[in-house]
Amino acid sequence: MELILVDAGYRVRTAVEGQAALARIVEEMPALILLDMRMPGMNGWDFAREFRARHGRAAPIVVVTAAENARASAAEIEADGWLSKPFDLDDVLALAERHAGPPGSSMAR
Repeated sequence: MELILVDAGYRVRTAVEGQAALARIVEEMPALILLDMRMPGMNGWDFAREFRARHGRAAPIVVVTAAENARASAAEIEADGWLSKPFDLDDVLALAERHAGPPGSSMAR
């Protein structure tokens, strides 16, 4: 996803787990958070709960998962959307445009 979005002109910042993502968000609030629910360390559920407690709805969260229940996972954390794996490249770009606006916006994953 990072390569797709960077090639399209988006600025992308990544984190391997939730605590690292929260630290990056303090530095710069992203226009969109693409959230893997099964990250090592702090998982997606814990990240979403902590992000919302600290920042409310300052950035939309989109769940990215291979689980069959992507919609349910998104609803569980009050996410703004979901993207089921596998996905088409065009789906990633459309999602970014819908939630973060045109390229040039900052995104966190």
